[in-house]
Amino acid sequence: MAREYPIENVRNIGIAAHIDAGKTTTTERILFYTGKKHKIGAVDDGTAEMDWMVQERERGVTITAAATTCFWREHAIHLIDTPGHVDFTVEVERSLRVLDGAIALFCAVGGVEPQSETVWHQADRYNVPRVVFVNKMDRVGANFARVLEMMKERLGADPLPLQLPIGEGADFTGIVDLVTQKVMRWDGTDLGQTYTEAEIPPEFQDEVAQARESLFESIAVEDDTLLEKYLNGEEITRAELLACLRASTLRRTLVPVLCGSSLKNQGVQPLLDAVIDFLPSPADVPPVEGTGPHPTSDATRSKSMGDISTEEDKVTRTADDTAPLSALAFKVANHPTVDKLVYCRIYSGTLKRGEVIYNVRSGRRERVNRILQMHANKEGVSDAAYAGDIVALVGLKHTKTGDTVADESDPILLESITFPDPVISIAIEPERASDTDTLEETLEKLMDEDPTFTVGIDKETGQRIISGMGELHLEILTDRMIREFGVKARISKLQVAYRETISTVAEARGTHIYKTDEEGIYGDVLLTVEPLERGVGFQFEDKTDETLIPRQYIVSIEKALAGAMGTGPRIGYPMQDVKVTLTGGSYHPTDSSEIAFEAAAVLAFESAVRKANPLLLEPIMRIHITVPDEHVGKVIGDLNARRAQINESTTQDGSITVINAFIPLSETFQYTTQLRSMTQGRGAFTLEFSHYEVVPESLAPGANRVISA
Repeated sequence: MAREYPIENVRNIGIAAHIDAGKTTTTERILFYTGKKHKIGAVDDGTAEMDWMVQERERGVTITAAATTCFWREHAIHLIDTPGHVDFTVEVERSLRVLDGAIALFCAVGGVEPQSETVWHQADRYNVPRVVFVNKMDRVGANFARVLEMMKERLGADPLPLQLPIGEGADFTGIVDLVTQKVMRWDGTDLGQTYTEAEIPPEFQDEVAQARESLFESIAVEDDTLLEKYLNGEEITRAELLACLRASTLRRTLVPVLCGSSLKNQGVQPLLDAVIDFLPSPADVPPVEGTGPHPTSDATRSKSMGDISTEEDKVTRTADDTAPLSALAFKVANHPTVDKLVYCRIYSGTLKRGEVIYNVRSGRRERVNRILQMHANKEGVSDAAYAGDIVALVGLKHTKTGDTVADESDPILLESITFPDPVISIAIEPERASDTDTLEETLEKLMDEDPTFTVGIDKETGQRIISGMGELHLEILTDRMIREFGVKARISKLQVAYRETISTVAEARGTHIYKTDEEGIYGDVLLTVEPLERGVGFQFEDKTDETLIPRQYIVSIEKALAGAMGTGPRIGYPMQDVKVTLTGGSYHPTDSSEIAFEAAAVLAFESAVRKANPLLLEPIMRIHITVPDEHVGKVIGDLNARRAQINESTTQDGSITVINAFIPLSETFQYTTQLRSMTQGRGAFTLEFSHYEVVPESLAPGANRVISA
């Protein structure tokens, strides 16, 4: 079995942007022009191919990242359409983790909006090269130049326009390609499948000449050979220009910018060309890094990841079909006919159907029953997957998001995927006792799919508490439980997932002593707790020696303290930003044990944090509101009443004001309805988690406890 196309002809890309920038619409055009489908779907009509979930089609919003493969200029493009709503940031995060390049989509009116800024920085974190497509050039208020300025100011990017729009808003009729120096206009009668090229009209020639000069100046700085040519007035050929653009894009020193209107079928084919010309193949990206088994122990080859962790054991895998297998499971999805699908990015090696592979985290062997090439929720069966491929595997029952699967004879543990903690919760319970098993099975499946969805138990009430990233997130998940899985359950009102911390230093001793006729139990711990900066989490330091506490008990003490952070002293919310220093203790040569020291450590910790002036923390959200000017006063007044801190208010196009502020999550419930009421349905907003802050004592809740998982 050999691959159908060389690895150099593979592109693993995603489309990412703010909600309503036109990601799914652009994806539909890409599928149409590449021949993947024969009819263009529409988000508003609920016929978009990649929005296949019932909830996506009803709401006109992408919820889950959908993967497909299409072909352009003899290249295979593995494409992932990601959500734009911040509640589904998990889908963007795990997609960017496995992609080689991305199309960053900006609305020509809104420009760099909050979620597009978040996605941009996520891509920076994973070193993902990008090309930019400024969409919706046909919209009233479109401003190409302003989008470029916003990219510089808000993203710190160096945008390089390769096209100029001919007109903006209702006057937009096509683009000028600065590389070919041709005007491109699309035929409206065949849905933009064909376009014409013409000479640049005289009235645009000065603007184009200036833009081309800037283009060549930027390119010359990137390459010494081209710089010499440019300074000597020699011609820089198109091939040299494209080669330098590609190299600069891969280094992420320049960002090619194109423009168009996906809805009006204008500009998508040049975007596809840019994907091929400028974004990397799997062979262009650096080898993936991971950790391998400790060199002194062959036994670790059959153990779990606990033995594969030291700094000196770093190994790499190149994108080579003949190398040992390494793949990252970046998504788990339920499926109506099989147990589940595990989406994997193959980084090296070849995976064959029926092969037994090794889960490095769990130490389990699993058999690959089928290999599927996905197209939204449809699939095609393959006999093998190769380096650079993104596929869905059937048969991996014990593999979770972030797991590495590899060749057991030569394993590697790839860096997993980290996700933000949930900030909002609701209680859920079965309508009848007979519904309990169905509810628990469904919750397990949804947690498998979505790492930002957690389930806990309130120790006082015994209720199941489900937590997520926002109102819409939990609304969608509970809707799926009822409609997709047939769960019959009662759901409470939304509750904030608070946290607890301390504000002063305190010391306490914990002893666990128990004596029977047969045995004694003895553990004695002295520790200090102190507050850390917000967002640091939990830290542990041991300042004892062997004479106070034997070394074999230290790991158990640290583990017990980390577990004790799960329940705070005030109301029982999880704790954060606490440092615990083990300063003393004592042991008994025969009666001491790990269990005794664990119990003593928890007693000392609970006593110390009660003395350390515990505080309640609430999640603070970053809110971005777009509102007509005539309603600004009313909206700002309402924000002030909700304890919001307004940090920026700017006017766009003389009629729309954009307000950026920080607001407690507890003040945002049902804000959608209230904002519509205040603005006659014309206001819109997005929310994104920012940080935790201390709750004013007068507002600290004393009931409705939420114990998060």
